[in-house]
Amino acid sequence: MPLQGGRSNRVWRCGDRVVKLYQRQHDNPLFANDPAREAAALVALAGTGMVPALLGSGRFEGHDWLIYGHITGAPWQRDSGHAAQLLGRLHDQPEFSGLPRGVNGSAALEAQGDAILNRCTADPDRVAELRALRPIGQVPPLPLLSLIHGDPVPGNLLAHDGTLTLIDWQCPQMGDPSEDLALFLSPAMQVLYRGAALSPAEEEAFLAAYPDTGVVGRYLSLKPWFHWRMAAYCLWRCADGNPVDQHAFELERAAMDQSCIPNRA
Repeated sequence: MPLQGGRSNRVWRCGDRVVKLYQRQHDNPLFANDPAREAAALVALAGTGMVPALLGSGRFEGHDWLIYGHITGAPWQRDSGHAAQLLGRLHDQPEFSGLPRGVNGSAALEAQGDAILNRCTADPDRVAELRALRPIGQVPPLPLLSLIHGDPVPGNLLAHDGTLTLIDWQCPQMGDPSEDLALFLSPAMQVLYRGAALSPAEEEAFLAAYPDTGVVGRYLSLKPWFHWRMAAYCLWRCADGNPVDQHAFELERAAMDQSCIPNRA
């Protein structure tokens, strides 16, 4: 039975197992699709309750595949504090081999956002507008990195038996833990995977429940940059003509206005 899920691969349920067939790399500028990293994450985090059980992996007709244990549950919908606690546990886990270093600090976020905008050739007017609206202020990189999921959107959080499990581990990194906070809180990602952005109360509950106040403070400092980069990503996605991506862009654009004073120099 085909399963709904992410927008990158094909997934089926076969009894008590899930079979994932990876599509060829499509050079996504923000989210990797690395089967080797996913398999490594499921091995490294086995027994923590944060990942499904890896049952096998390999290649078929040029495509990578992976099989893991099916979890009877539903994508995350409510209790943002529970999601924050799970991410806090994850960020305390040790590094495992094969992980790249993630984007770290405002200068790196700016460079990544600029690289995404360079690919948005279909809408030069909005590209120019976003470039003019890049945030001001600099936040230095972290000296010590943490294990991050890299894509902790509602569709990748399964609620079951009173707990949460993270799936779709195609892009874990050693990075800034505030990156995971920003991706979960992103109004674009919430709309794409849950159907609605978080309310102010849900966002406040998430930040209050995350166990490291230093990471929360760092997220708040980088928030304008995270929204600016996500607006660039949504603009890149808009080239496919999906109206949902257009709505996601508008939400991130509005959130960017609320979180920063733009640099109009």
